[in-house]
Amino acid sequence: MPHPIINADECSACGICVDTCPQGVLDIVRDAAAVVNEDACIGCGECMEECPMGAIEDIEED
Repeated sequence: MPHPIINADECSACGICVDTCPQGVLDIVRDAAAVVNEDACIGCGECMEECPMGAIEDIEED
């Protein structure tokens, strides 16, 4: 399944990606965005486009 690759060191935990994701794939965990529902990811890339910190580097396809 596709899922975003998040660089936790770059993430500011602003939550924009969490709010943007239409599938509820992301959440803030331990002060950074994290994939919490990988199976639901459709690989749309909206989280990556909206991240103001550029912390979502890519959408990985398994």
